[in-house]
Amino acid sequence: MTPFSRPHRDDVLIAVAGLLGGLLLWALGLHTQGGRPLGGAWVLLPLAGTAGLELLRRTAPRAALTLGTCLVVLDQFTLGSLATVVMFTDLVYAAVLYGTPASARRIPVTTGLITVGATIGFYAWFQKPEALLIGVVTALVSFAPATTGALVRNHREEAESARLRAEQTALLAEMDRGQAVVAERARMARELHDMVANHLSAIAIHSTAALSLDDAATTRQALTVIRENSVDGLAEMRRLIGLLRDTGGPDEPAVAPTLAGLDALLAQARTNGADSGLVFTLDDGRAGRGSLPAPVELAAYRIVQESLTNALKHAAPGTVEVVLTRADGLLTVRVTSPRGDRTGPRAPGSGAGLIGMRERTELLGGTFAAGPVTGADGAELWRVGVQLPCEERMLST
Repeated sequence: MTPFSRPHRDDVLIAVAGLLGGLLLWALGLHTQGGRPLGGAWVLLPLAGTAGLELLRRTAPRAALTLGTCLVVLDQFTLGSLATVVMFTDLVYAAVLYGTPASARRIPVTTGLITVGATIGFYAWFQKPEALLIGVVTALVSFAPATTGALVRNHREEAESARLRAEQTALLAEMDRGQAVVAERARMARELHDMVANHLSAIAIHSTAALSLDDAATTRQALTVIRENSVDGLAEMRRLIGLLRDTGGPDEPAVAPTLAGLDALLAQARTNGADSGLVFTLDDGRAGRGSLPAPVELAAYRIVQESLTNALKHAAPGTVEVVLTRADGLLTVRVTSPRGDRTGPRAPGSGAGLIGMRERTELLGGTFAAGPVTGADGAELWRVGVQLPCEERMLST
């Protein structure tokens, strides 16, 4: 605020109350001292000036204190008014409370030194114990309001700091909540894609075959596969709903599949890919090495599931190999499928499967790679390779 800012309403009330109180004391003939050079109405000059300075106690506290000091000194040459002294103490208080941080530090120290100096000086001058009372009055007029202003200012600053910390905490909590919601949505999207995409891809392929081939036996076989995948897809959706609801009942199906279900997963893939000339094999080299952490089991299962789905969509006729090994604290998952021209229906792809597999791997601190490779016989292959840390201490680092 500038010195020309509009006075605060409370400052106006203080100025008016101080001026009216001083006029009342003057009218009643009540003064703080006598035998001064300036008698009579001279006492009203510092009174009116100090009351006017009260209007600047917030907007220009340092200037108000400087001029107020001059006026209170002038008051000592008049009959004296208690209202002038009281308003001066308020100016000292306001200069500490509303002034700059430097003023808030210096004024209490300065008034303390003035109090000590006045006490020693007047005692040395008068050589009487009563002179100590002058030091007490000086402390009450200057040092006491200055220290009071410093205490109130510190309290306000601490309250403001606490408010800012509370706002920052609330902001961080809101950011954490937003990140948690985004992460949960991403996890739900991965689960939904991995759980349902396999069945829907098979339904799309076999429904296309049933519509394009005018053969009753082929149509019946395609409809049989479509029905099986529809039922399995509904079961997977039920698992997902159970995960979201977190019912946890004893009759609920397992929400998180494990690698123990790979045999059933490949059996289903063989059924779905029979008409496409695909053969699926599993080489599980994890025997005798103990159980895996649940997040690793789920991630590995979903990666194999998505790789098989992609093979059903895009692979050329041939063998799809799934290989699992475990060594040096790492679980390695490798799914290889033939590339090349493919006859018959295809299911469309969006690329979300590769993104989901990479996200699952990175969340566990593993490595992911997918792309074309050349086999030992020179055949073109597509390989998905994943390495996942499979020890609890490695997952926590």
